[in-house]
Amino acid sequence: MGEKLYVKYMVSRRCKMYVIDELKKLGLHYISVNLGEIDILENISAQQHEQIKVALSKAGLELIDDKKAILIEHIKTIIINLVHYSDEEIKTNLSDYLSDKLGYNYTYLATLFSEAEGCTIEHFMIIHKIEKVKELIIYDELNLTEIAFKLHYSSVAHLSHQFKKITGLTPTFFKNLKRKRRANIESL
Repeated sequence: MGEKLYVKYMVSRRCKMYVIDELKKLGLHYISVNLGEIDILENISAQQHEQIKVALSKAGLELIDDKKAILIEHIKTIIINLVHYSDEEIKTNLSDYLSDKLGYNYTYLATLFSEAEGCTIEHFMIIHKIEKVKELIIYDELNLTEIAFKLHYSSVAHLSHQFKKITGLTPTFFKNLKRKRRANIESL
């Protein structure tokens, strides 16, 4: 039988490992633990549900019961997975991809998301892509052309334009700031 639980703010592998540890401490068995979703083998009591809720809240995670909130978290999880943990390039546009994955009309998904989050799905994705660009710039293993290719931008110019629009800085200026800060720290 089992039970599915949905978790808000579960956006990293570290969160996933924390959830697995907490389930073990509570003596619960899981089928799978994915970003935003726990599939528990057994049916859980109201007391166990509360114990899970308390354990997760200590790490800033939150159990979700509302169906619309669960759907919003699914949208976020799909986008976060696409941007941060996958090199997969979606073959259709984002709206069709989300509709296919979640089984809902995109207009409904977009309206629901915007009302709850105060930004569009597209803007949420752009923000995460720019965070990934920052991370890759800081790692300093790829140049801007390689970063643009990796994150499926049509060109370096498009990446640079989005980066500046979101951060107020050019990618090159951002990279130089990080170098200056590192040099200042090393000279201490």
